[in-house]
Amino acid sequence: MATTAPGLTPSGTGENQLRRSVGLRGLTLISLGSIIGSGWLLGALTAAKVAGGASILSWVLAGAVLALLALVHAELGSTYPVSGGTARFPYMTFGSLGGFTGGWMAWIQAVTIAPIEVEATLGYLNSKFTSLNLVNTNGTLDGKGILIGAGFMLVFAIINTMGVRWLAETNSIAVIWKILIPTVTIVALLVTVFHFSNFTAGGGFAPYGFHGIFAALPLGIVFALEGFEQAIQVGGEAENPQRNIPRAVILSMIIGTLVYLLLEVAFVGALNPADLVHGWATPIHGKSAYGPYATLATSAGLGWLSTLLVIDSVISPAGTGLVYIGTASRLSYGLGRNGYFPRVISKVSGRGVPFVSICIAFLVGMLTFLPFPSWAGLVGLVTSATVIMYAMAPLALSGLRRQDPERPRAYRLPAAGVLCPVAFICANFIVYFAGFSTIFWLYVLIIIGFAAFGIYQASLPTERRTIIDWRASQWILPWLAGLIIISWLGRYDGSPPTVFGVTLLATKHIGNWWDLAILAVFSLGIYYWAVRSTMSHDKVQAAVEDVDAEASVALDAPLP
Repeated sequence: MATTAPGLTPSGTGENQLRRSVGLRGLTLISLGSIIGSGWLLGALTAAKVAGGASILSWVLAGAVLALLALVHAELGSTYPVSGGTARFPYMTFGSLGGFTGGWMAWIQAVTIAPIEVEATLGYLNSKFTSLNLVNTNGTLDGKGILIGAGFMLVFAIINTMGVRWLAETNSIAVIWKILIPTVTIVALLVTVFHFSNFTAGGGFAPYGFHGIFAALPLGIVFALEGFEQAIQVGGEAENPQRNIPRAVILSMIIGTLVYLLLEVAFVGALNPADLVHGWATPIHGKSAYGPYATLATSAGLGWLSTLLVIDSVISPAGTGLVYIGTASRLSYGLGRNGYFPRVISKVSGRGVPFVSICIAFLVGMLTFLPFPSWAGLVGLVTSATVIMYAMAPLALSGLRRQDPERPRAYRLPAAGVLCPVAFICANFIVYFAGFSTIFWLYVLIIIGFAAFGIYQASLPTERRTIIDWRASQWILPWLAGLIIISWLGRYDGSPPTVFGVTLLATKHIGNWWDLAILAVFSLGIYYWAVRSTMSHDKVQAAVEDVDAEASVALDAPLP
Protein backbone atom coordinates (compact mmCIF):
# COMPACT_ATOMS: atom_id res chain seq x y z
CA MET A 1 0.00 0.00 0.00
CA ALA A 2 1.41 3.38 -1.03
CA THR A 3 1.76 6.03 1.64
CA THR A 4 2.44 9.76 1.67
CA ALA A 5 4.81 11.74 3.81
CA PRO A 6 3.46 12.68 7.24
CA GLY A 7 1.51 15.90 7.18
CA LEU A 8 0.85 15.84 3.43
CA THR A 9 -2.33 15.38 1.49
CA PRO A 10 -1.96 14.04 -2.06
CA SER A 11 -3.88 15.56 -4.90
CA GLY A 12 -5.92 13.52 -7.27
CA THR A 13 -2.79 12.87 -9.29
CA GLY A 14 -0.86 11.69 -6.26
CA GLU A 15 1.21 14.86 -6.02
CA ASN A 16 2.14 16.39 -2.68
CA GLN A 17 0.57 19.73 -1.82
CA LEU A 18 1.77 22.90 -0.08
CA ARG A 19 0.94 23.06 3.65
CA ARG A 20 -0.91 25.81 5.51
CA SER A 21 1.42 26.24 8.47
CA VAL A 22 2.33 29.97 8.65
CA GLY A 23 0.36 32.21 11.02
CA LEU A 24 -0.02 35.99 11.31
CA ARG A 25 3.31 36.48 13.06
CA GLY A 26 5.18 34.44 10.46
CA LEU A 27 3.44 36.15 7.53
CA THR A 28 4.09 39.64 8.92
CA LEU A 29 7.75 38.88 9.53
CA ILE A 30 8.15 37.33 6.06
CA SER A 31 6.94 40.57 4.48
CA LEU A 32 8.80 42.79 6.94
CA GLY A 33 11.97 40.73 6.49
CA SER A 34 11.73 41.38 2.77
CA ILE A 35 11.19 45.11 3.24
CA ILE A 36 14.16 45.63 5.57
CA GLY A 37 17.23 44.43 3.68
CA SER A 38 20.15 46.12 1.96
CA GLY A 39 17.89 49.06 1.11
CA TRP A 40 18.15 50.52 4.60
CA LEU A 41 21.94 50.31 4.53
CA LEU A 42 22.38 51.88 1.11
CA GLY A 43 19.19 53.72 0.07
CA ALA A 44 19.44 56.86 2.20
CA LEU A 45 22.67 58.08 0.61
CA THR A 46 21.38 57.64 -2.95
CA ALA A 47 18.14 59.45 -2.11
CA ALA A 48 19.96 62.37 -0.49
CA LYS A 49 22.31 62.83 -3.46
CA VAL A 50 19.35 63.13 -5.85
CA ALA A 51 16.79 65.01 -3.73
CA GLY A 52 18.76 66.69 -0.93
CA GLY A 53 16.86 67.39 2.28
CA ALA A 54 13.61 66.77 0.39
CA SER A 55 14.56 63.09 0.22
CA ILE A 56 12.30 62.66 3.23
CA LEU A 57 9.41 63.60 0.92
CA SER A 58 10.56 60.90 -1.49
CA TRP A 59 10.20 58.32 1.27
CA VAL A 60 6.77 59.65 2.25
CA LEU A 61 5.62 59.60 -1.38
CA ALA A 62 6.97 56.08 -1.96
CA GLY A 63 5.36 54.89 1.27
CA ALA A 64 1.98 56.32 0.22
CA VAL A 65 2.11 54.78 -3.25
CA LEU A 66 3.23 51.37 -2.04
CA ALA A 67 0.71 51.45 0.82
CA LEU A 68 -2.05 51.94 -1.76
CA LEU A 69 -0.73 49.05 -3.84
CA ALA A 70 -0.40 46.98 -0.65
CA LEU A 71 -4.09 47.51 0.14
CA VAL A 72 -4.99 46.32 -3.36
CA HIS A 73 -2.87 43.21 -2.83
CA ALA A 74 -4.40 42.69 0.62
CA GLU A 75 -7.86 42.16 -0.89
CA LEU A 76 -6.55 39.92 -3.65
CA GLY A 77 -4.37 37.85 -1.33
CA SER A 78 -7.06 37.27 1.27
CA THR A 79 -9.76 36.54 -1.31
CA TYR A 80 -7.65 34.20 -3.46
CA PRO A 81 -5.07 32.71 -1.04
CA VAL A 82 -2.81 30.75 -3.37
CA SER A 83 0.99 30.54 -3.53
CA GLY A 84 2.67 32.65 -6.19
CA GLY A 85 -0.32 34.99 -6.04
CA THR A 86 1.11 37.82 -8.13
CA ALA A 87 1.55 35.33 -10.97
CA ARG A 88 -1.99 34.02 -10.55
CA PHE A 89 -4.25 37.08 -10.12
CA PRO A 90 -3.70 38.41 -13.67
CA TYR A 91 -4.15 34.86 -14.99
CA MET A 92 -7.61 34.60 -13.42
CA THR A 93 -8.57 37.95 -14.96
CA PHE A 94 -6.86 38.23 -18.34
CA GLY A 95 -5.93 34.67 -19.21
CA SER A 96 -2.60 33.20 -20.10
CA LEU A 97 -0.84 36.21 -21.64
CA GLY A 98 -1.85 38.57 -18.84
CA GLY A 99 -0.89 36.02 -16.22
CA PHE A 100 2.44 35.32 -17.86
CA THR A 101 3.34 39.03 -18.08
CA GLY A 102 2.68 39.63 -14.39
CA GLY A 103 4.19 36.32 -13.35
CA TRP A 104 7.36 36.77 -15.41
CA MET A 105 7.95 40.25 -13.99
CA ALA A 106 7.40 38.92 -10.49
CA TRP A 107 9.84 36.08 -11.07
CA ILE A 108 12.54 38.35 -12.53
CA GLN A 109 12.26 40.56 -9.48
CA ALA A 110 12.33 37.73 -6.96
CA VAL A 111 15.06 35.61 -8.52
CA THR A 112 17.49 38.54 -8.76
CA ILE A 113 16.98 40.05 -5.31
CA ALA A 114 18.72 37.27 -3.37
CA PRO A 115 22.03 37.67 -5.29
CA ILE A 116 21.66 41.47 -5.18
CA GLU A 117 21.39 41.27 -1.38
CA VAL A 118 24.49 39.07 -1.28
CA GLU A 119 26.34 41.59 -3.48
CA ALA A 120 25.35 44.34 -1.05
CA THR A 121 26.76 42.34 1.87
CA LEU A 122 30.05 41.58 0.14
CA GLY A 123 30.42 45.16 -1.12
CA TYR A 124 29.76 46.53 2.37
CA LEU A 125 32.34 44.19 3.93
CA ASN A 126 34.85 44.93 1.17
CA SER A 127 34.59 48.68 1.85
CA LYS A 128 35.24 48.10 5.54
CA PHE A 129 37.96 45.47 5.11
CA THR A 130 39.71 46.35 1.86
CA SER A 131 42.17 43.46 2.22
CA LEU A 132 39.35 41.03 1.46
CA ASN A 133 39.47 42.00 -2.25
CA LEU A 134 36.00 40.66 -3.03
CA VAL A 135 34.90 43.36 -5.48
CA ASN A 136 36.38 44.59 -8.76
CA THR A 137 36.88 48.30 -9.40
CA ASN A 138 33.68 48.42 -11.50
CA GLY A 139 31.60 47.13 -8.58
CA THR A 140 31.18 43.52 -9.76
CA LEU A 141 32.32 40.53 -7.70
CA ASP A 142 35.68 38.91 -8.43
CA GLY A 143 36.34 35.16 -8.29
CA LYS A 144 36.64 35.02 -4.50
CA GLY A 145 33.52 37.14 -4.10
CA ILE A 146 31.52 34.88 -6.42
CA LEU A 147 32.64 31.80 -4.45
CA ILE A 148 31.58 33.32 -1.13
CA GLY A 149 28.34 34.50 -2.73
CA ALA A 150 27.65 30.95 -3.88
CA GLY A 151 28.00 29.84 -0.26
CA PHE A 152 25.36 32.36 0.84
CA MET A 153 23.01 31.27 -1.94
CA LEU A 154 23.46 27.59 -1.09
CA VAL A 155 22.55 28.21 2.56
CA PHE A 156 19.41 30.12 1.45
CA ALA A 157 18.39 27.24 -0.81
CA ILE A 158 18.98 24.54 1.82
CA ILE A 159 16.88 26.35 4.43
CA ASN A 160 14.07 26.74 1.90
CA THR A 161 14.12 23.03 1.05
CA MET A 162 13.54 22.20 4.73
CA GLY A 163 9.97 23.49 4.52
CA VAL A 164 8.04 26.73 4.87
CA ARG A 165 7.98 26.50 8.66
CA TRP A 166 11.79 26.42 8.68
CA LEU A 167 11.77 29.44 6.39
CA ALA A 168 9.31 31.34 8.58
CA GLU A 169 11.09 30.59 11.87
CA THR A 170 14.58 31.28 10.50
CA ASN A 171 13.35 34.54 9.01
CA SER A 172 11.65 35.50 12.30
CA ILE A 173 14.95 35.32 14.16
CA ALA A 174 16.66 37.48 11.52
CA VAL A 175 13.85 40.07 11.47
CA ILE A 176 14.11 40.73 15.21
CA TRP A 177 17.72 41.78 14.64
CA LYS A 178 16.83 43.65 11.43
CA ILE A 179 14.35 45.86 13.30
CA LEU A 180 16.55 46.33 16.36
CA ILE A 181 19.68 47.64 14.58
CA PRO A 182 17.95 50.36 12.48
CA THR A 183 16.11 51.47 15.62
CA VAL A 184 19.35 51.73 17.57
CA THR A 185 20.95 53.61 14.65
CA ILE A 186 18.11 56.13 14.51
CA VAL A 187 18.24 56.86 18.24
CA ALA A 188 22.05 57.03 18.37
CA LEU A 189 22.38 59.48 15.47
CA LEU A 190 19.49 61.68 16.59
CA VAL A 191 20.90 61.97 20.11
CA THR A 192 24.62 62.37 19.38
CA VAL A 193 24.91 64.28 16.09
CA PHE A 194 22.00 66.06 14.42
CA HIS A 195 22.06 69.29 12.40
CA PHE A 196 18.62 70.73 11.55
CA SER A 197 20.32 73.11 9.12
CA ASN A 198 21.24 70.19 6.83
CA PHE A 199 17.67 69.98 5.56
CA THR A 200 17.98 73.38 3.90
CA ALA A 201 21.68 73.17 2.99
CA GLY A 202 23.19 72.82 -0.47
CA GLY A 203 20.60 74.87 -2.32
CA GLY A 204 17.57 74.76 -0.03
CA PHE A 205 15.18 72.08 1.13
CA ALA A 206 14.53 70.79 -2.41
CA PRO A 207 17.65 71.82 -4.38
CA TYR A 208 16.58 69.80 -7.43
CA GLY A 209 12.87 70.53 -7.22
CA PHE A 210 10.15 67.97 -7.70
CA HIS A 211 12.23 66.35 -10.42
CA GLY A 212 14.76 65.30 -7.78
CA ILE A 213 12.05 64.08 -5.40
CA PHE A 214 10.53 61.91 -8.15
CA ALA A 215 13.88 60.77 -9.56
CA ALA A 216 14.92 59.40 -6.15
CA LEU A 217 12.02 56.93 -6.07
CA PRO A 218 13.48 54.19 -8.31
CA LEU A 219 17.08 54.74 -7.10
CA GLY A 220 16.73 52.64 -3.96
CA ILE A 221 13.65 54.04 -2.20
CA VAL A 222 10.96 51.91 -3.83
CA PHE A 223 13.43 49.01 -3.87
CA ALA A 224 13.84 49.38 -0.11
CA LEU A 225 10.10 49.51 0.62
CA GLU A 226 8.98 46.74 -1.72
CA GLY A 227 8.40 43.28 -0.31
CA PHE A 228 4.98 43.60 1.36
CA GLU A 229 3.64 41.05 -1.15
CA GLN A 230 5.77 38.22 0.26
CA ALA A 231 2.96 37.24 2.64
CA ILE A 232 0.79 36.86 -0.47
CA GLN A 233 3.38 34.80 -2.36
CA VAL A 234 3.17 32.11 0.35
CA GLY A 235 -0.61 32.51 0.57
CA GLY A 236 -1.10 28.82 -0.22
CA GLU A 237 0.78 28.03 3.00
CA ALA A 238 -0.94 30.55 5.29
CA GLU A 239 -3.13 29.67 8.24
CA ASN A 240 -6.51 31.45 8.16
CA PRO A 241 -5.44 33.42 5.06
CA GLN A 242 -8.63 35.48 4.82
CA ARG A 243 -7.80 37.13 8.15
CA ASN A 244 -4.02 36.89 8.38
CA ILE A 245 -2.87 37.92 4.89
CA PRO A 246 -4.35 41.45 4.81
CA ARG A 247 -3.22 42.09 8.39
CA ALA A 248 0.31 40.92 7.62
CA VAL A 249 0.54 43.06 4.46
CA ILE A 250 -0.72 46.22 6.17
CA LEU A 251 1.31 45.78 9.38
CA SER A 252 4.57 45.14 7.55
CA MET A 253 4.03 48.16 5.29
CA ILE A 254 3.34 50.51 8.21
CA ILE A 255 6.36 49.36 10.22
CA GLY A 256 8.71 49.35 7.22
CA THR A 257 7.73 52.85 6.04
CA LEU A 258 8.09 54.34 9.53
CA VAL A 259 11.55 52.80 10.01
CA TYR A 260 12.83 54.01 6.63
CA LEU A 261 11.47 57.53 7.05
CA LEU A 262 13.14 57.94 10.45
CA LEU A 263 16.38 56.51 9.05
CA GLU A 264 16.45 59.17 6.30
CA VAL A 265 15.80 61.92 8.85
CA ALA A 266 18.63 60.64 11.05
CA PHE A 267 20.96 60.24 8.06
CA VAL A 268 20.48 63.75 6.67
CA GLY A 269 20.75 65.29 10.12
CA ALA A 270 23.99 63.41 10.90
CA LEU A 271 25.87 64.63 7.81
CA ASN A 272 28.75 67.07 8.23
CA PRO A 273 27.38 70.50 7.22
CA ALA A 274 30.75 71.36 5.65
CA ASP A 275 30.22 68.57 3.09
CA LEU A 276 26.95 70.16 1.91
CA VAL A 277 28.16 73.70 1.28
CA HIS A 278 28.66 73.07 -2.43
CA GLY A 279 25.68 70.76 -2.93
CA TRP A 280 24.66 67.15 -2.47
CA ALA A 281 26.93 65.42 -5.02
CA THR A 282 29.21 64.01 -2.27
CA PRO A 283 27.41 64.30 1.08
CA ILE A 284 29.89 61.83 2.56
CA HIS A 285 33.55 61.89 1.61
CA GLY A 286 35.63 58.74 1.53
CA LYS A 287 34.26 55.21 1.45
CA SER A 288 30.60 56.06 1.20
CA ALA A 289 29.34 54.01 -1.73
CA TYR A 290 28.94 51.09 0.67
CA GLY A 291 28.51 51.75 4.36
CA PRO A 292 27.23 55.34 4.69
CA TYR A 293 25.75 54.77 8.16
CA ALA A 294 28.94 53.08 9.38
CA THR A 295 30.92 56.07 8.09
CA LEU A 296 28.66 58.50 9.95
CA ALA A 297 28.84 56.40 13.11
CA THR A 298 32.64 56.40 13.00
CA SER A 299 32.74 60.17 12.42
CA ALA A 300 30.47 60.67 15.44
CA GLY A 301 32.76 58.57 17.63
CA LEU A 302 30.27 55.71 17.83
CA GLY A 303 32.65 52.84 17.13
CA TRP A 304 30.34 50.32 18.75
CA LEU A 305 27.54 51.31 16.35
CA SER A 306 29.86 51.04 13.36
CA THR A 307 30.68 47.47 14.44
CA LEU A 308 26.99 46.60 14.79
CA LEU A 309 26.33 48.00 11.31
CA VAL A 310 29.04 45.84 9.78
CA ILE A 311 27.46 42.78 11.42
CA ASP A 312 24.05 43.92 10.20
CA SER A 313 25.42 44.25 6.66
CA VAL A 314 25.49 40.44 6.70
CA ILE A 315 22.29 39.69 8.63
CA SER A 316 19.82 42.14 7.03
CA PRO A 317 20.58 41.38 3.36
CA ALA A 318 20.95 37.67 4.12
CA GLY A 319 17.51 37.58 5.75
CA THR A 320 15.97 39.22 2.70
CA GLY A 321 17.84 36.93 0.32
CA LEU A 322 16.59 33.91 2.27
CA VAL A 323 12.97 35.01 1.83
CA TYR A 324 13.32 35.82 -1.87
CA ILE A 325 14.75 32.41 -2.77
CA GLY A 326 11.51 31.04 -1.34
CA THR A 327 9.45 33.68 -3.16
CA ALA A 328 11.09 32.98 -6.52
CA SER A 329 10.40 29.27 -6.11
CA ARG A 330 6.70 29.91 -5.35
CA LEU A 331 6.42 32.14 -8.41
CA SER A 332 7.96 29.59 -10.76
CA TYR A 333 5.68 27.06 -9.06
CA GLY A 334 2.76 29.28 -10.09
CA LEU A 335 4.08 29.66 -13.65
CA GLY A 336 4.25 25.88 -13.93
CA ARG A 337 0.78 25.41 -12.45
CA ASN A 338 -0.59 27.83 -15.03
CA GLY A 339 0.95 25.78 -17.85
CA TYR A 340 3.43 28.41 -19.06
CA PHE A 341 6.41 26.13 -18.52
CA PRO A 342 6.84 22.38 -17.85
CA ARG A 343 4.87 21.28 -14.79
CA VAL A 344 7.97 19.64 -13.33
CA ILE A 345 8.89 23.05 -11.89
CA SER A 346 5.67 22.84 -9.83
CA LYS A 347 6.55 19.47 -8.33
CA VAL A 348 6.25 19.59 -4.53
CA SER A 349 8.65 17.58 -2.38
CA GLY A 350 7.84 15.36 0.57
CA ARG A 351 8.50 18.34 2.84
CA GLY A 352 5.77 20.32 1.10
CA VAL A 353 8.00 22.74 -0.85
CA PRO A 354 8.54 23.25 -4.62
CA PHE A 355 12.01 21.64 -4.63
CA VAL A 356 12.70 21.93 -8.37
CA SER A 357 11.74 25.60 -8.34
CA ILE A 358 14.10 26.24 -5.41
CA CYS A 359 16.95 24.67 -7.40
CA ILE A 360 16.10 26.86 -10.41
CA ALA A 361 16.07 30.00 -8.22
CA PHE A 362 19.51 29.06 -6.90
CA LEU A 363 21.01 28.45 -10.35
CA VAL A 364 19.56 31.56 -12.00
CA GLY A 365 20.55 33.65 -9.00
CA MET A 366 24.13 32.44 -9.42
CA LEU A 367 24.15 33.79 -12.99
CA THR A 368 23.53 37.27 -11.58
CA PHE A 369 26.97 37.15 -9.96
CA LEU A 370 28.60 37.13 -13.38
CA PRO A 371 29.84 40.49 -14.76
CA PHE A 372 26.52 42.32 -14.48
CA PRO A 373 26.05 45.81 -12.98
CA SER A 374 26.65 46.22 -9.25
CA TRP A 375 23.97 46.73 -6.57
CA ALA A 376 23.25 50.33 -7.57
CA GLY A 377 23.06 49.48 -11.27
CA LEU A 378 20.54 46.67 -10.76
CA VAL A 379 18.23 48.44 -8.32
CA GLY A 380 16.42 50.48 -11.00
CA LEU A 381 15.92 47.38 -13.15
CA VAL A 382 14.52 45.32 -10.29
CA THR A 383 12.33 48.21 -9.13
CA SER A 384 10.79 48.57 -12.59
CA ALA A 385 10.10 44.83 -12.86
CA THR A 386 8.51 44.91 -9.41
CA VAL A 387 6.30 47.88 -10.16
CA ILE A 388 5.07 46.42 -13.46
CA MET A 389 4.13 43.36 -11.41
CA TYR A 390 2.40 45.60 -8.86
CA ALA A 391 0.60 47.48 -11.64
CA MET A 392 -1.20 44.30 -12.70
CA ALA A 393 -2.87 44.05 -9.28
CA PRO A 394 -5.36 46.97 -9.48
CA LEU A 395 -6.33 45.81 -12.97
CA ALA A 396 -6.87 42.26 -11.70
CA LEU A 397 -8.83 43.44 -8.66
CA SER A 398 -11.20 45.55 -10.74
CA GLY A 399 -11.63 42.74 -13.26
CA LEU A 400 -12.31 40.11 -10.60
CA ARG A 401 -14.79 42.32 -8.80
CA ARG A 402 -16.55 42.69 -12.13
CA GLN A 403 -16.60 39.00 -13.07
CA ASP A 404 -16.57 37.37 -9.60
CA PRO A 405 -18.73 39.83 -7.63
CA GLU A 406 -20.42 37.39 -5.24
CA ARG A 407 -17.25 35.96 -3.73
CA PRO A 408 -16.89 36.61 0.04
CA ARG A 409 -14.12 39.13 0.74
CA ALA A 410 -12.67 39.27 4.24
CA TYR A 411 -11.07 42.59 3.36
CA ARG A 412 -12.47 45.02 0.80
CA LEU A 413 -10.47 47.94 -0.58
CA PRO A 414 -12.53 51.09 0.15
CA ALA A 415 -13.41 53.33 -2.80
CA ALA A 416 -11.89 50.78 -5.18
CA GLY A 417 -13.41 52.56 -8.18
CA VAL A 418 -11.14 55.53 -7.45
CA LEU A 419 -8.15 53.96 -5.72
CA CYS A 420 -7.52 51.22 -8.30
CA PRO A 421 -6.98 53.59 -11.26
CA VAL A 422 -4.92 55.91 -9.03
CA ALA A 423 -2.77 52.96 -7.98
CA PHE A 424 -2.23 51.99 -11.62
CA ILE A 425 -1.23 55.56 -12.57
CA CYS A 426 1.22 55.76 -9.66
CA ALA A 427 2.80 52.46 -10.60
CA ASN A 428 3.37 53.69 -14.15
CA PHE A 429 4.91 56.90 -12.78
CA ILE A 430 7.51 54.94 -10.82
CA VAL A 431 8.44 52.86 -13.86
CA TYR A 432 8.79 56.08 -15.87
CA PHE A 433 11.00 57.69 -13.21
CA ALA A 434 13.45 54.77 -13.56
CA GLY A 435 14.51 56.19 -16.93
CA PHE A 436 14.55 55.10 -20.56
CA SER A 437 17.71 52.97 -20.35
CA THR A 438 16.40 50.92 -17.42
CA ILE A 439 13.05 50.32 -19.12
CA PHE A 440 14.78 49.36 -22.37
CA TRP A 441 16.88 46.63 -20.73
CA LEU A 442 13.90 45.45 -18.72
CA TYR A 443 12.02 45.01 -21.97
CA VAL A 444 14.88 42.89 -23.29
CA LEU A 445 14.19 40.51 -20.38
CA ILE A 446 10.47 40.62 -21.12
CA ILE A 447 11.12 39.65 -24.74
CA ILE A 448 13.33 36.76 -23.58
CA GLY A 449 10.50 35.54 -21.36
CA PHE A 450 7.91 35.77 -24.14
CA ALA A 451 10.27 33.92 -26.48
CA ALA A 452 10.80 31.11 -23.95
CA PHE A 453 7.05 30.91 -23.40
CA GLY A 454 6.39 30.72 -27.16
CA ILE A 455 9.08 28.08 -27.77
CA TYR A 456 7.77 25.86 -24.99
CA GLN A 457 4.18 26.18 -26.18
CA ALA A 458 5.22 25.39 -29.78
CA SER A 459 6.92 22.20 -28.57
CA LEU A 460 3.68 20.86 -27.11
CA PRO A 461 0.97 18.96 -28.96
CA THR A 462 -1.85 21.26 -30.02
CA GLU A 463 -4.27 19.91 -27.43
CA ARG A 464 -1.84 20.63 -24.56
CA ARG A 465 -0.94 24.20 -25.50
CA THR A 466 -2.00 27.09 -23.31
CA ILE A 467 -5.02 28.82 -24.80
CA ILE A 468 -4.53 32.57 -25.05
CA ASP A 469 -7.57 34.79 -24.77
CA TRP A 470 -6.43 37.49 -27.20
CA ARG A 471 -9.35 39.78 -26.47
CA ALA A 472 -8.62 39.81 -22.73
CA SER A 473 -4.92 40.53 -23.26
CA GLN A 474 -5.10 42.92 -26.23
CA TRP A 475 -4.13 45.92 -24.06
CA ILE A 476 -0.80 44.52 -22.80
CA LEU A 477 1.46 45.26 -25.76
CA PRO A 478 0.06 48.81 -26.28
CA TRP A 479 0.62 49.43 -22.55
CA LEU A 480 4.24 48.31 -22.62
CA ALA A 481 4.90 50.10 -25.91
CA GLY A 482 3.39 53.35 -24.65
CA LEU A 483 5.51 53.25 -21.48
CA ILE A 484 8.80 52.98 -23.32
CA ILE A 485 7.86 55.60 -25.93
CA ILE A 486 6.90 58.12 -23.25
CA SER A 487 10.08 57.31 -21.30
CA TRP A 488 12.18 57.85 -24.46
CA LEU A 489 10.53 61.24 -25.08
CA GLY A 490 10.51 62.14 -21.39
CA ARG A 491 12.93 63.69 -18.92
CA TYR A 492 14.15 60.96 -16.59
CA ASP A 493 17.42 59.06 -16.94
CA GLY A 494 17.44 57.40 -13.53
CA SER A 495 20.73 55.62 -12.89
CA PRO A 496 21.22 54.37 -16.45
CA PRO A 497 23.09 51.04 -16.58
CA THR A 498 25.86 50.82 -19.15
CA VAL A 499 25.53 47.48 -20.94
CA PHE A 500 27.98 46.43 -23.66
CA GLY A 501 29.45 49.92 -23.41
CA VAL A 502 26.15 51.57 -24.36
CA THR A 503 24.20 54.01 -22.16
CA LEU A 504 20.75 55.03 -23.37
CA LEU A 505 19.32 58.39 -22.30
CA ALA A 506 15.90 60.02 -22.58
CA THR A 507 15.54 62.65 -25.33
CA LYS A 508 13.73 65.18 -23.07
CA HIS A 509 11.33 66.29 -25.80
CA ILE A 510 8.40 66.53 -23.35
CA GLY A 511 8.48 69.31 -20.76
CA ASN A 512 8.27 68.97 -16.99
CA TRP A 513 4.77 68.15 -15.70
CA TRP A 514 3.52 67.68 -19.26
CA ASP A 515 5.23 64.29 -19.19
CA LEU A 516 3.33 63.28 -16.05
CA ALA A 517 0.04 64.59 -17.43
CA ILE A 518 0.48 62.63 -20.66
CA LEU A 519 1.43 59.48 -18.75
CA ALA A 520 -1.56 59.85 -16.41
CA VAL A 521 -4.02 60.16 -19.31
CA PHE A 522 -2.36 57.24 -21.10
CA SER A 523 -2.52 55.12 -17.93
CA LEU A 524 -6.21 55.86 -17.41
CA GLY A 525 -6.94 54.82 -20.99
CA ILE A 526 -5.08 51.53 -20.54
CA TYR A 527 -6.76 50.93 -17.17
CA TYR A 528 -10.32 51.18 -18.47
CA TRP A 529 -9.41 49.27 -21.64
CA ALA A 530 -7.96 46.43 -19.55
CA VAL A 531 -10.86 46.26 -17.09
CA ARG A 532 -13.38 46.11 -19.92
CA SER A 533 -11.32 43.41 -21.64
CA THR A 534 -11.41 40.87 -18.81
CA MET A 535 -12.25 37.30 -19.72
CA SER A 536 -15.89 36.26 -19.78
CA HIS A 537 -17.67 35.39 -16.56
CA ASP A 538 -17.52 31.66 -17.31
CA LYS A 539 -13.78 31.70 -18.02
CA VAL A 540 -13.02 33.70 -14.89
CA GLN A 541 -15.13 31.32 -12.82
CA ALA A 542 -13.26 28.34 -14.25
CA ALA A 543 -9.91 29.92 -13.35
CA VAL A 544 -11.16 30.84 -9.88
CA GLU A 545 -12.48 27.33 -9.28
CA ASP A 546 -9.06 25.93 -10.16
CA VAL A 547 -7.48 28.20 -7.52
CA ASP A 548 -10.21 27.28 -5.02
CA ALA A 549 -9.50 23.59 -5.56
CA GLU A 550 -5.77 24.12 -4.97
CA ALA A 551 -6.40 26.24 -1.87
CA SER A 552 -8.85 23.70 -0.44
CA VAL A 553 -6.42 20.81 -0.78
CA ALA A 554 -3.71 22.82 0.96
CA LEU A 555 -6.15 23.88 3.67
CA ASP A 556 -7.08 20.24 4.38
CA ALA A 557 -3.46 19.15 4.76
CA PRO A 558 -2.54 18.58 8.43
CA LEU A 559 0.36 20.50 9.84
CA PRO A 560 3.74 18.72 10.12
